[in-house]
Amino acid sequence: MTDYIKSMRRYIGHERLMIVGGSVIVHKDGNILLQLRKDNGSWGYPGGCVEVGEPIEEAAKRELFEETRLTANSLELLGVFSGAELFYTYPNGDMVANNDIVYLCEDFSGEIITETNETTDLRWFDIDNLPKNISPPVKKPLTKCVEVLKGRLHIISKQAQTILNIDRPSDLSSADLQEEDEIEV
Repeated sequence: MTDYIKSMRRYIGHERLMIVGGSVIVHKDGNILLQLRKDNGSWGYPGGCVEVGEPIEEAAKRELFEETRLTANSLELLGVFSGAELFYTYPNGDMVANNDIVYLCEDFSGEIITETNETTDLRWFDIDNLPKNISPPVKKPLTKCVEVLKGRLHIISKQAQTILNIDRPSDLSSADLQEEDEIEV
């Protein structure tokens, strides 16, 4: 929790506080890195509150490093997520209205640590087999990320099919063509 949020909590107690977060979803080879959070026992992605005056992208990189020990070499803006779907009440009773700026990271370095002061585990999950126990405020951004990644994989598959069609020898029989069309790329 940032010093700013701590000071605001002294004035408003557990009442809903609007916060800005910078978060990172790490992707590699069709897998997403998720963390098992200590505070609510649910799976989520690395991220946290932006410090006053801190650029959001730097906050996202900082949070990624603090929670995984990975360094983001480059980030791609996935989206800005807000609204009632991102309202959340922490186990201690603090209520927030999250405004989460989420980045996708496919260019990173470092060795993952599985436990920090905020996480009990880090695991890679196939985008088609994410855990059921997802932290409520990250469901919408995580769903969008999976859609984006699957869209990219679909485009790559179509490009590969086009290449197969271009490179197909003209002396193949129609049976050979039908058999080749069934190959998944």
